[in-house]
Amino acid sequence: MKNKVCELENITVHYEVRGKRSEPPIIMLHGFTLDRRMMIGCMEPILRRRKGWQRIYLDLPGMGNTPAKDWITNSDHMLKVILDFIDAVIPDQSFALAGESYGGYLARGVVYRALERVDGLLLICPTIIDNKALRTVPPSVTLVKDKALRVWLTKDEIEFFESFAVAESPEIWARTRDEVYAGYLERDDAWLTRFEKHRAYTFDVDKLPAPFEKPTLVLMGRQDAWVGYHDALALIENYPRGTFAVLDRAGHNLQIEQAHLFNALVGEWLHRTEETLHSPSSTRG
Repeated sequence: MKNKVCELENITVHYEVRGKRSEPPIIMLHGFTLDRRMMIGCMEPILRRRKGWQRIYLDLPGMGNTPAKDWITNSDHMLKVILDFIDAVIPDQSFALAGESYGGYLARGVVYRALERVDGLLLICPTIIDNKALRTVPPSVTLVKDKALRVWLTKDEIEFFESFAVAESPEIWARTRDEVYAGYLERDDAWLTRFEKHRAYTFDVDKLPAPFEKPTLVLMGRQDAWVGYHDALALIENYPRGTFAVLDRAGHNLQIEQAHLFNALVGEWLHRTEETLHSPSSTRG
């Protein structure tokens, strides 16, 4: 699809749109150091077979095609970029929201700031606590190893894959290479390293003004040694319509390592969200 640009006051955001403008939108937020290919790779196999959604995939600042800006020094500023982007691209519309890892941290910020506009929320291996030292995480483990795979990988690819792979196979690596590693290679590493040191919100993003009562799905890997699952489970009362699923044989690459379960659970979340949108009591903008 053709790369689009959204000119905001102090930054140009690059993004892609798939589906029809007349359809309800989903805003997609990828993980830290990656780009929109991460969300495209896991969501399009589901959504291109399912009519009725406009999908908006953006590159966050310093990642993909969107340039870094020195005025963005924490997640409050990153959140402002996202909210301004949403207002520019789909003004006065409500929308569903999907975020992976750091994108899940940002997605909760969108809910905090624009709770009434969000029709549904999908969090994939979400970062709950920004400070890595304060997270509750399981030990790193690889449950399914494929030693033969390493013959075909470079040293850098092996190091990257082994840093979070819970299950290994040629198919898992191929998707990881195309959807995750490709974006990682194009990151603005120097800027992201500086940004990460002061990345946390200056407010409690999970102290919502009211419970989020729209369909929600939170997917966590039982072996996710990056963000874990324990911290996310503590938020269950924030989401009265929330399904919280902890998947075995899945780490921070859950959407690829457990693709069939991921597709089924996301499809069910989409069904619940569509059901709510089509309800006579719906108050969509």
